[in-house]
Amino acid sequence: MISRRDFLQTSMAASAVLGASGFGNWARLAAQQSLTQDQLLQFDTFGNVSLIHITDIHAQLKPIYFREPSINLGVGPNKGQVPHVTGADFRRMYGIQDGSPSHYALSAGDFEALARGYGKVGGLDRVATVINQIRADRPDALLLDGGDTWHGSYTCHHTQGQDMVDVMNALRPDAMTFHWEFTLGSERVNELVEGLPFAALGQNIFDAEWDEPTELFPPYKFFERGGVKIAVIGQAFPYMPIANPGWMFPEYAFGIRDEHMQQMVDEVRAKGAELVVCLSHNGFDVDKKMAGVVSGIDVILSGHTHDALPEPVQIGNTIIVASGSNGKFVSRVDLDVRDGRMMGFRHKLIPILSDVIAADADVASVIDRVRAPFQTQLSEVIGQTNSLLYRRGNFNGTWDDLICDALLSEREADIALSPGVRWGPSLLPGQDITREDLWNVTSMSYGAAYRSEMTGEFLHVVLEDVADNLFNPDPYYQQGGDMVRTGGLGYRIDITKPQGSRISEMTLLKTGERIDPAKTYQIAGWASVNQGTEGPQIWDVVESHIRKQGTVSVGPNTSVTVTGL
Repeated sequence: MISRRDFLQTSMAASAVLGASGFGNWARLAAQQSLTQDQLLQFDTFGNVSLIHITDIHAQLKPIYFREPSINLGVGPNKGQVPHVTGADFRRMYGIQDGSPSHYALSAGDFEALARGYGKVGGLDRVATVINQIRADRPDALLLDGGDTWHGSYTCHHTQGQDMVDVMNALRPDAMTFHWEFTLGSERVNELVEGLPFAALGQNIFDAEWDEPTELFPPYKFFERGGVKIAVIGQAFPYMPIANPGWMFPEYAFGIRDEHMQQMVDEVRAKGAELVVCLSHNGFDVDKKMAGVVSGIDVILSGHTHDALPEPVQIGNTIIVASGSNGKFVSRVDLDVRDGRMMGFRHKLIPILSDVIAADADVASVIDRVRAPFQTQLSEVIGQTNSLLYRRGNFNGTWDDLICDALLSEREADIALSPGVRWGPSLLPGQDITREDLWNVTSMSYGAAYRSEMTGEFLHVVLEDVADNLFNPDPYYQQGGDMVRTGGLGYRIDITKPQGSRISEMTLLKTGERIDPAKTYQIAGWASVNQGTEGPQIWDVVESHIRKQGTVSVGPNTSVTVTGL
């Protein structure tokens, strides 16, 4: 394996041209188009195999702003380990200069100022340009999609994923795995998968009735690249029936199934695999544990938890690559495979700075075509923001605060609950809020905004249950999201405590009174996994609230006190 100094980070390409002293002016230089596409994509070809990894696009076809989390707490053996290092600590860990492209792409600090300098990120037409350039250098590179692709936008919802299928087909992936795709419902998923011109993989997607692998989602596929026999094994999101509505895909069962994964690794090795790649939607910490349990995997391409790391993490003989989310990054991994062994690798996490990377004309035309029927609805302005609207952070984000405010107001509730999902772009202060922006943070197939009664005791159980999904020290009991967002409710959480004792001092904010376990409260929320949930759709609730406000301002949220850090 090569050393840390041999990794190619985004900043290294430009420093070779601009010199180390140029870092401090990069925001201005990029804005002036002094940072070129060639600099950004520079890579010294290595070995005989190239992998291209994209994941967690969440149906973002066009360039966006996307703020990385300022807090991402780890527990147990992962405390203080990547990806649970953020901000200035993260930049120091990787030698990232303040104000550099890597700072903007990978860290939340000074986000607004850097965003105004560097511009938007992502856009699958720009992703296509990067992929095409890698293929020009390495024509037989494998393009692998980690899932959460057919979900997360107005057009994806209204076309039941067809917009993303059309655009991704234009990118020509070799294989993908799955998570949110299944919330389209199994009938629609089956229909789309049957028509894919590439492999749909999932060694842990089982027939629920017979508890055996499915034909539609084979566990692996072989590829011959660079004279190397490569096995790509798919690993879908393990907790589908828990984190998402199981009634939408009742014929399928999931789970980590690391014993079956070991069987698959042994099977492909016995069939001559010289390189074993796991295309995973486990989440990074789960992938780390699996790499220590399952032997024989050379590369894990990690997804689900939206982590973006400029270097792979090595667990034993396995390297784990994290490629971010929302179309913001593309990972290139070059490998030297000889005599049936991975002898070395070189990696680059490429930020898709959309003002620097030219759009691929063919893919841009496909994007324009699938969006055209909805353009009027997408572009309609419903309000403005005076605040930075972002999602991410273990306990709150301003988009989620706005959603909770809408639930409290529009549904006349005491307390609001909003899921701690990690998808959704950001908006800068002074921007219009369009219907597309709103749907980018609310779009899902079970978006009914319910209103119900809960006792204080049951509310405590809900918070404890979600907290254990995030802070259980065993990664296999974590589902990879963030804490449920709350409106109208304050509490204290000790992340080191066991389940049932993490949450205390629950307070009804409008009165300052402690939550009474025996008392009943009016609760408004959305994204319930229960079948038959009734209520208006969340995007309609939030749109109504924003229109009444005109211009939204979201103040600091101090409702949650975190201890045990």
